[in-house]
Amino acid sequence: MIARAVCLAVLVCAAPAIAQQAALVEDAKGKNLDVDFMDYVDAGRVIKLAPGDELVLGYLRSCWRETIKGGTVTVGAEQSSVEGGTVRREKVECDGGKMRLTQAQSGQAGVMVFRAPPRPAQGPAAPQATLYGLSPVLDVKGGGTVTIERIDQPGEKLTVQVAAQQLQRGAFHDLAKADQKLVAGGVYRASAGPGREIVFKIDPEAKPGQAPVISRLLRL
Repeated sequence: MIARAVCLAVLVCAAPAIAQQAALVEDAKGKNLDVDFMDYVDAGRVIKLAPGDELVLGYLRSCWRETIKGGTVTVGAEQSSVEGGTVRREKVECDGGKMRLTQAQSGQAGVMVFRAPPRPAQGPAAPQATLYGLSPVLDVKGGGTVTIERIDQPGEKLTVQVAAQQLQRGAFHDLAKADQKLVAGGVYRASAGPGREIVFKIDPEAKPGQAPVISRLLRL
Protein backbone atom coordinates (compact mmCIF):
# COMPACT_ATOMS: atom_id res chain seq x y z
CA MET A 1 0.00 0.00 0.00
CA ILE A 2 2.79 2.39 1.01
CA ALA A 3 4.69 1.70 -2.20
CA ARG A 4 1.53 2.35 -4.23
CA ALA A 5 0.91 5.65 -2.41
CA VAL A 6 4.49 6.73 -3.02
CA CYS A 7 4.16 5.83 -6.70
CA LEU A 8 0.98 7.86 -7.02
CA ALA A 9 2.61 10.81 -5.28
CA VAL A 10 5.55 10.67 -7.67
CA LEU A 11 3.22 10.58 -10.68
CA VAL A 12 1.28 13.59 -9.42
CA CYS A 13 4.41 15.56 -8.72
CA ALA A 14 5.86 14.66 -12.09
CA ALA A 15 2.75 15.76 -14.02
CA PRO A 16 3.43 18.91 -16.02
CA ALA A 17 1.80 22.12 -14.83
CA ILE A 18 -1.17 23.19 -16.93
CA ALA A 19 -0.84 26.74 -18.25
CA GLN A 20 -3.63 29.14 -17.45
CA GLN A 21 -4.99 31.31 -20.23
CA ALA A 22 -5.19 34.60 -18.39
CA ALA A 23 -5.63 37.36 -20.96
CA LEU A 24 -6.28 38.18 -24.58
CA VAL A 25 -4.15 40.59 -26.62
CA GLU A 26 -6.65 43.18 -27.85
CA ASP A 27 -4.00 45.32 -29.55
CA ALA A 28 -0.24 45.19 -30.10
CA LYS A 29 1.91 47.92 -31.61
CA GLY A 30 5.63 47.40 -32.09
CA LYS A 31 8.18 46.03 -34.54
CA ASN A 32 9.60 43.03 -32.70
CA LEU A 33 6.88 41.91 -30.33
CA ASP A 34 6.59 38.20 -29.63
CA VAL A 35 2.80 38.48 -29.23
CA ASP A 36 0.18 39.58 -31.73
CA PHE A 37 -3.40 40.80 -31.92
CA MET A 38 -5.88 38.20 -30.57
CA ASP A 39 -3.25 35.94 -28.97
CA TYR A 40 -4.18 34.27 -25.69
CA VAL A 41 -1.40 34.69 -23.14
CA ASP A 42 -0.80 32.51 -20.09
CA ALA A 43 -0.18 33.61 -16.54
CA GLY A 44 3.58 33.84 -16.01
CA ARG A 45 4.32 34.94 -19.58
CA VAL A 46 6.97 37.68 -19.82
CA ILE A 47 6.65 40.18 -22.67
CA LYS A 48 9.33 42.78 -23.34
CA LEU A 49 8.26 46.07 -24.87
CA ALA A 50 10.64 48.60 -26.40
CA PRO A 51 10.09 52.32 -25.76
CA GLY A 52 7.15 53.30 -27.93
CA ASP A 53 5.68 49.77 -28.06
CA GLU A 54 2.12 49.44 -26.84
CA LEU A 55 0.16 46.42 -25.68
CA VAL A 56 -3.52 46.13 -24.73
CA LEU A 57 -4.45 43.11 -22.60
CA GLY A 58 -7.97 42.08 -21.65
CA TYR A 59 -8.02 39.82 -18.58
CA LEU A 60 -10.60 37.04 -18.89
CA ARG A 61 -11.17 36.50 -15.18
CA SER A 62 -10.85 39.93 -13.58
CA CYS A 63 -12.18 42.04 -16.51
CA TRP A 64 -9.25 44.44 -16.22
CA ARG A 65 -8.28 45.99 -19.56
CA GLU A 66 -4.70 47.26 -19.53
CA THR A 67 -2.94 49.62 -21.91
CA ILE A 68 0.80 49.15 -21.39
CA LYS A 69 3.56 51.26 -22.92
CA GLY A 70 7.17 50.08 -22.82
CA GLY A 71 8.90 48.01 -20.15
CA THR A 72 8.82 44.36 -19.11
CA VAL A 73 5.37 42.88 -18.65
CA THR A 74 4.72 39.80 -16.54
CA VAL A 75 1.25 38.41 -17.12
CA GLY A 76 -0.59 37.51 -13.92
CA ALA A 77 -3.80 35.62 -13.26
CA GLU A 78 -5.85 38.82 -12.99
CA GLN A 79 -3.52 41.70 -13.90
CA SER A 80 0.02 42.38 -15.10
CA SER A 81 3.07 43.62 -13.29
CA VAL A 82 5.06 46.14 -15.32
CA GLU A 83 8.66 47.22 -14.79
CA GLY A 84 10.18 50.14 -16.66
CA GLY A 85 6.95 51.09 -18.42
CA THR A 86 3.53 52.54 -17.76
CA VAL A 87 0.18 50.80 -17.39
CA ARG A 88 -3.34 52.23 -17.46
CA ARG A 89 -6.10 49.96 -16.20
CA GLU A 90 -9.83 50.20 -16.68
CA LYS A 91 -12.52 47.84 -15.46
CA VAL A 92 -14.78 46.71 -18.29
CA GLU A 93 -17.88 44.56 -18.35
CA CYS A 94 -17.14 40.92 -19.09
CA ASP A 95 -18.22 37.50 -17.90
CA GLY A 96 -15.50 37.49 -15.26
CA GLY A 97 -14.00 34.07 -15.91
CA LYS A 98 -17.40 32.38 -16.16
CA MET A 99 -17.19 31.90 -19.93
CA ARG A 100 -17.96 28.26 -20.67
CA LEU A 101 -15.90 26.30 -23.16
CA THR A 102 -17.11 23.85 -25.75
CA GLN A 103 -16.29 20.16 -25.46
CA ALA A 104 -13.41 20.58 -27.93
CA GLN A 105 -11.86 23.46 -25.97
CA SER A 106 -12.24 21.79 -22.57
CA GLY A 107 -9.80 19.09 -23.69
CA GLN A 108 -7.05 21.62 -24.45
CA ALA A 109 -4.29 22.69 -22.07
CA GLY A 110 -4.72 26.13 -20.59
CA VAL A 111 -8.46 26.08 -19.98
CA MET A 112 -9.80 27.94 -16.97
CA VAL A 113 -13.43 26.87 -16.80
CA PHE A 114 -15.63 23.98 -17.80
CA ARG A 115 -18.72 23.60 -19.92
CA ALA A 116 -21.97 23.71 -17.97
CA PRO A 117 -23.84 20.42 -17.43
CA PRO A 118 -26.36 19.34 -20.09
CA ARG A 119 -29.71 21.12 -19.94
CA PRO A 120 -32.71 19.21 -18.53
CA ALA A 121 -34.98 17.36 -20.92
CA GLN A 122 -37.74 19.87 -20.15
CA GLY A 123 -37.48 23.64 -20.26
CA PRO A 124 -35.07 26.06 -21.91
CA ALA A 125 -31.32 25.91 -21.44
CA ALA A 126 -29.74 28.24 -18.92
CA PRO A 127 -27.21 30.72 -20.35
CA GLN A 128 -23.60 29.61 -19.97
CA ALA A 129 -22.17 33.08 -20.67
CA THR A 130 -23.22 36.71 -20.80
CA LEU A 131 -21.98 39.11 -23.47
CA TYR A 132 -21.91 42.87 -23.01
CA GLY A 133 -21.94 43.88 -26.66
CA LEU A 134 -24.58 43.27 -29.32
CA SER A 135 -22.06 41.91 -31.85
CA PRO A 136 -20.13 38.86 -30.58
CA VAL A 137 -16.52 38.13 -31.42
CA LEU A 138 -16.57 34.46 -32.37
CA ASP A 139 -13.62 32.27 -31.41
CA VAL A 140 -14.24 29.59 -34.02
CA LYS A 141 -10.92 28.05 -35.00
CA GLY A 142 -10.85 26.89 -38.60
CA GLY A 143 -14.07 28.67 -39.53
CA GLY A 144 -17.17 27.00 -40.90
CA THR A 145 -20.90 27.63 -40.53
CA VAL A 146 -21.99 29.26 -37.28
CA THR A 147 -25.70 29.30 -36.46
CA ILE A 148 -26.97 31.70 -33.80
CA GLU A 149 -30.60 31.18 -32.86
CA ARG A 150 -32.65 33.01 -30.28
CA ILE A 151 -34.23 30.53 -27.85
CA ASP A 152 -36.12 32.68 -25.33
CA GLN A 153 -38.58 33.56 -28.08
CA PRO A 154 -39.01 32.23 -31.61
CA GLY A 155 -38.14 33.84 -34.91
CA GLU A 156 -34.61 35.26 -34.84
CA LYS A 157 -31.87 33.21 -36.47
CA LEU A 158 -28.50 34.23 -37.89
CA THR A 159 -26.34 31.97 -40.03
CA VAL A 160 -22.75 33.11 -40.55
CA GLN A 161 -20.50 31.49 -43.13
CA VAL A 162 -16.93 32.00 -41.91
CA ALA A 163 -14.23 31.11 -44.42
CA ALA A 164 -10.78 30.32 -43.03
CA GLN A 165 -9.28 33.32 -44.85
CA GLN A 166 -11.75 35.64 -43.10
CA LEU A 167 -10.51 34.70 -39.65
CA GLN A 168 -8.18 36.88 -37.64
CA ARG A 169 -5.28 34.86 -36.23
CA GLY A 170 -6.89 31.73 -37.66
CA ALA A 171 -9.72 31.72 -35.12
CA PHE A 172 -11.61 34.99 -34.64
CA HIS A 173 -14.51 36.56 -36.52
CA ASP A 174 -15.98 39.91 -35.39
CA LEU A 175 -19.66 40.34 -36.21
CA ALA A 176 -19.38 44.09 -35.60
CA LYS A 177 -17.27 44.48 -38.72
CA ALA A 178 -20.19 43.22 -40.80
CA ASP A 179 -22.68 45.29 -38.75
CA GLN A 180 -24.35 42.09 -37.56
CA LYS A 181 -25.93 42.46 -34.14
CA LEU A 182 -28.22 40.62 -31.77
CA VAL A 183 -30.93 41.93 -29.43
CA ALA A 184 -30.19 43.25 -25.95
CA GLY A 185 -31.63 40.89 -23.31
CA GLY A 186 -32.00 37.97 -25.74
CA VAL A 187 -30.94 34.39 -24.99
CA TYR A 188 -29.27 32.55 -27.87
CA ARG A 189 -27.77 29.21 -28.80
CA ALA A 190 -24.66 29.31 -31.02
CA SER A 191 -23.52 26.17 -32.81
CA ALA A 192 -20.55 25.47 -35.07
CA GLY A 193 -20.97 21.71 -35.37
CA PRO A 194 -20.88 18.67 -33.06
CA GLY A 195 -19.40 19.47 -29.66
CA ARG A 196 -19.21 23.18 -30.48
CA GLU A 197 -22.34 24.70 -28.97
CA ILE A 198 -23.00 27.27 -26.28
CA VAL A 199 -26.03 29.06 -24.85
CA PHE A 200 -25.47 32.71 -24.02
CA LYS A 201 -27.30 35.86 -23.06
CA ILE A 202 -26.90 39.42 -24.31
CA ASP A 203 -26.90 41.83 -21.38
CA PRO A 204 -29.96 44.11 -21.38
CA GLU A 205 -27.68 47.19 -21.37
CA ALA A 206 -25.38 45.93 -24.15
CA LYS A 207 -24.45 48.45 -26.81
CA PRO A 208 -23.75 48.08 -30.53
CA GLY A 209 -20.34 48.48 -32.13
CA GLN A 210 -16.85 47.41 -31.22
CA ALA A 211 -16.91 47.18 -27.44
CA PRO A 212 -13.81 45.66 -25.79
CA VAL A 213 -13.22 42.14 -27.10
CA ILE A 214 -13.42 40.48 -23.68
CA SER A 215 -16.88 42.04 -23.24
CA ARG A 216 -18.27 40.13 -26.23
CA LEU A 217 -16.00 37.12 -26.72
CA LEU A 218 -17.88 33.90 -27.52
CA ARG A 219 -15.71 30.80 -27.48
CA LEU A 220 -16.83 28.01 -29.78
